[in-house]
Amino acid sequence: MHADALTLTAPPEPAANPLWRHQLGLLLESTGEGIFGIDLHGHCMFINRAGARLLGYEQGEVLGRNMHELTHHSHADGSHYPDTDCPIFNAFRQGLPCRIDTEVFWRRDHTAFPVEYSSYPIMDAGEVRGAVITFVDITERKQTAEGLRQANEALEQRVAERTRELSVALSRQRELAAYSEKVREEERTRIAREVHDELGSLLVALKMEINWLDKRLSEQAEREPADAQAMRDRMRGKCQGMSRLIEDAVQNVGRIITDLRPSILDHQGLWAALEWQAHEFVRVSELALDWDVPASGLPELAEPVSVAVFRIFQEMLSNVGRHARASRVAVHVALAPGELRLAVSDDGCGAPADAFEAPTAYGVMGMRERARHFGGRLAIRSEPGRGSTFTLYLPLQDG
Repeated sequence: MHADALTLTAPPEPAANPLWRHQLGLLLESTGEGIFGIDLHGHCMFINRAGARLLGYEQGEVLGRNMHELTHHSHADGSHYPDTDCPIFNAFRQGLPCRIDTEVFWRRDHTAFPVEYSSYPIMDAGEVRGAVITFVDITERKQTAEGLRQANEALEQRVAERTRELSVALSRQRELAAYSEKVREEERTRIAREVHDELGSLLVALKMEINWLDKRLSEQAEREPADAQAMRDRMRGKCQGMSRLIEDAVQNVGRIITDLRPSILDHQGLWAALEWQAHEFVRVSELALDWDVPASGLPELAEPVSVAVFRIFQEMLSNVGRHARASRVAVHVALAPGELRLAVSDDGCGAPADAFEAPTAYGVMGMRERARHFGGRLAIRSEPGRGSTFTLYLPLQDG
């Protein structure tokens, strides 16, 4: 049997014909698939019992009838199906075998059912004599496929709904985080100003009073007897000690104010604040600094954006101080069309990439959220033993 056609050959012994035909008949009747053969005019030459039953006929009612007109005359939507387009007929007209599972056959009661059918030309002595067609009702398969499709659509719809819900929840969470950060920054500013205006002023005034008292005791000691003078000296020592304590308190208050809200950020702007913060960091950490920032042409950013960039920069430096074990830190600022890039690199121990994705990497998460709120992003490049580079990419508003 050829792969693309059925070839009829005569049996070697004429006496064997009845047995051969009987065995062929048993084969046709033993399968649950419908099988029929047609001649060059499309008329049925044979059909097995299963095929006739699927079409709603007795076998004798089908023989000799045009099979296209009988069962393949219309599409699933009821529109006319010309036999010139029929793949079954093309099997003997053009010698084209086919396997189709997207069409329907029509029953005797004028109802249609989806089928999968194959049509192969019958060859005899090199000439096409007709075609043999096998078909099976795939209603259950189609129903199962449709059920799966509907289930998939329902699942995709539920996933889409959950995704939208999560997206909305995430958006609200980010808005809340941004609002909380704004409130926190405003509170820091208020506390810094109050500490500066109230506590700082009080400490300075107290130091002035202590200095005045120390001076008066010194003047009086020159006119007092020796024992009174000793008492005055002790009192002066106390005053001087108190003055030193007050001076330390003033310095600590200044440090707290700077941590809460560096005044340079408000008075001289972002770029001066970044330079001050970088030099202050390397002074305390005893690191070398490579400062690569344009001397001019840097944009003025809105106050909330400036605060976010400054806080991200602080966290970048803090990460170097806590984890890098570096000897040098480099700060690089560059402008690209519509974008600001701020990079902090170190020559420290580095870390694997997954270290920055850990659930406990709160500093990194905070930087990313700050950047994302203003449309920016944070990129991290790090390898064990080769240091790290944190780069902030921030879009710049036109104008």
